Amino acid sequence: MPGLVLEAPRIVETIERLKNRIDARFPGSGLSRICNELLLTSRVAAERAEGFGRPIIAIRALTWLLVALLVTAICLAVAATGLRWGRVEITEIIQTSEAGLSEAVLIGAGLLFLIGWERRLKRSRALRALHELRSVAHVIDMHQLTKDPERLLDRYSSTKASPRETMTAFELNRYLDYCSELLSLTGKVAAVYVQWFDDPVVLEAVAEIEDLTTGLCQKIWQKVNLLQRVDDVRPASSPEG
Repeated sequence: MPGLVLEAPRIVETIERLKNRIDARFPGSGLSRICNELLLTSRVAAERAEGFGRPIIAIRALTWLLVALLVTAICLAVAATGLRWGRVEITEIIQTSEAGLSEAVLIGAGLLFLIGWERRLKRSRALRALHELRSVAHVIDMHQLTKDPERLLDRYSSTKASPRETMTAFELNRYLDYCSELLSLTGKVAAVYVQWFDDPVVLEAVAEIEDLTTGLCQKIWQKVNLLQRVDDVRPASSPEG
């Protein structure tokens, strides 16, 4: 492992603090619930990620069993020919070589299957976990989707179908900022998986999640910039919970 790594316990602690901040500002909100969901997922991710770096004992045991069978098969093939040092015939050498080669090819194919099976099994588990994080990112985006800063501008005219906006500009700023932090932390949880399992397919899936969360964060910050035009929004340096 490299010297600098993402520490899963620190990510969990950061999400816990964020959840406390959201609960204090927006108690009982949907955003609080999705943060709690991310918190539970991050705790499981730490255990899963370390598990991906460890061998699957059952598969490794089968692998060593096949290695032992390969050695045994070669020894039995040699013994069956009745070879003795000093009086070896060419036909016996050919027969022994053919028998040993056949056994080696068969058992070698089994070894390759087991080695590939372990990687495919870990990959499948990692991709399922990353799919959960991708879903979390989309749910976070759904929460901020209707939070339109233009509704707070004087020129805005609502309709009967327009969502009700009960937040002040400052509260909306905080809400959007929490969404941005949640998305960023979702990408960090995804990155934890590839620290212990550098499978190229999993690496690509993590990169896609990071691109997704970065793109969604950019959408949110466009809204935050628009909020600066509202008179009652507090400065970015204002204390918040």
